[in-house]
Amino acid sequence: MNNKEIVAKLWNLSNVLRDDGITYHEYVTELTYILFLKMAKETGAEVGIPVEYRWDVLRAK
Repeated sequence: MNNKEIVAKLWNLSNVLRDDGITYHEYVTELTYILFLKMAKETGAEVGIPVEYRWDVLRAK
């Protein structure tokens, strides 16, 4: 997946959230949190994150 595809997916997600009544501030906060969890997983920095809030648990849902 290249940068253009990632940006397009994020904009599509933003449109879905906005259409569901979620404000810009709320969905930017949520997307930032999701990106943080994914980066923590990829870099092995999950040790400070409680197990129930880690990337794999979120992804499984």
